[in-house]
Amino acid sequence: MKALLKKYENKEPEIVFNWKDAETEAEGWVVINSLRGGAAGGGTRMRLGLDVNEVLSLAKTMEIKFTVSGPAIGGAKSGINFNPLDPRKKGVLERWYKAVSPLLKSYYGTGGDLNVDEIHEVIPITEESGVWHPQEGVFNGHFRPTEADKINRIGQLRHGVIKVIENPKYSPNVARKYTVADMITGFGVAEAVKQYYNIYGATIKGKRAVVQGFGNVGAAAAFYLSQMGAKVVGVIDVVGGVINEEGFSFEEITELFLNKTGNTLNAENLIPFNEINEKIWEINTEIFAPCAASRLITKNQIDTMINSGLEVVSCGANVPFADKEIFFGPIMEYTDDRVSLIPDFISNCGMARVFAYFMERKVQMTDEAIFSDTSNVIKTALQNIHNKNKLQTKISATAFEIALNQLI
Repeated sequence: MKALLKKYENKEPEIVFNWKDAETEAEGWVVINSLRGGAAGGGTRMRLGLDVNEVLSLAKTMEIKFTVSGPAIGGAKSGINFNPLDPRKKGVLERWYKAVSPLLKSYYGTGGDLNVDEIHEVIPITEESGVWHPQEGVFNGHFRPTEADKINRIGQLRHGVIKVIENPKYSPNVARKYTVADMITGFGVAEAVKQYYNIYGATIKGKRAVVQGFGNVGAAAAFYLSQMGAKVVGVIDVVGGVINEEGFSFEEITELFLNKTGNTLNAENLIPFNEINEKIWEINTEIFAPCAASRLITKNQIDTMINSGLEVVSCGANVPFADKEIFFGPIMEYTDDRVSLIPDFISNCGMARVFAYFMERKVQMTDEAIFSDTSNVIKTALQNIHNKNKLQTKISATAFEIALNQLI
């Protein structure tokens, strides 16, 4: 596996597009690792300090993710080095998408990512640039449908991603009008844990869980984990966190979800960050869902959690371990050798799978059909790993081997 991984990591990307904004200090890159299947896909992120190497590593990650979620295309990513809180953000995004619109029309599909919203920014701004939908390039490059078929499928995709969830099983409050895009990634993180326990002969019910990050992904993961019968015993976020070693009730987790401020935790009994960051890793827990930023989890934190009973890690964040390597660094490998580590390209594939689902010909548009499809894709990926490796360790190494054999 490591030889395959080194070969994959060292392969130069096929396309690197560099842009410098004429009106601000913003700089952006599209990195297309390959045009496998005639197209490539990956979202757009914005943060101050971002560089081309970060975009490259994310593009390679996307290519591996597509081996699970489909379609069988190459990986790509867009990244803009700019402060997302700057009031000039909208203008930067408008000029960016105008510059990359020829790619988006031809062979590249994008979406939301860190600090860039799919529904309120990506879709309307790309439309203004003459792009039918941010995934139009995937249609044209990979699916090559007739014009009529493309119109129908883009309509299906456009409606499906922003579809308001009506089934209370999948929404913390149907009156709040949460969309599929709001909930599906966190659902996948929780569903991966449930499917893991089912396949390896146990149950999620009664298992204790710690969630890191309480944005869209972390909050949704906590909601679904609790709904599935796990006991969420702790949440740590950038502003602080909460602990209940007996486990928060489903009603309490739902209330935390509904009361969050934007993408941050908001609770009356909030423990300051420095204090909870000392305590939370020592709580007895079987499940850990890192859903905050990339490259945060240290070896010491993992060791402490293993000593506290950790069984499975389901990655909501891309590359959550504090490794400098693109994929499989020493902390990740250390974790994979000791507990069940479900890699990000399986556990957080929900949004990529939703795109793939709606790009297919005519599909069901019900909440049950959409969420069940993501569940089945994750279940199949974990079952394929189990078929090759019956151990409860080296799950990520096996997953990478399966994926890389499709790409190299």
